[in-house]
Amino acid sequence: MKLKKGDKIIVLSGKDKGKNGKIEKLFLKAGKILVPGINIYKRNLKRQSEKQQGGIIDISRPIDVSKIALLCPKCSLATRIGIKILDSKKVRICKKCQKQI
Repeated sequence: MKLKKGDKIIVLSGKDKGKNGKIEKLFLKAGKILVPGINIYKRNLKRQSEKQQGGIIDISRPIDVSKIALLCPKCSLATRIGIKILDSKKVRICKKCQKQI
């Protein structure tokens, strides 16, 4: 997976199409990412004690990597990620503007 924590992404398909946000957590084996405010579901929570309230809460669920695209910080477009070798180091580049990410 060429994405990293903190990258800005845009959702390409699904109920949240067009929304964007920052990656909070990566699930490499499952091929999913967690972005706060995207892929929100409701969950019923039972009251555990007098202090903790029960009720309906909103939770963010992981979204599949195939449904998102990286937003390039330079050209601000949804793009794919390429890799170039500069000074014996791998760097990520934007496929549209060819600038380093």
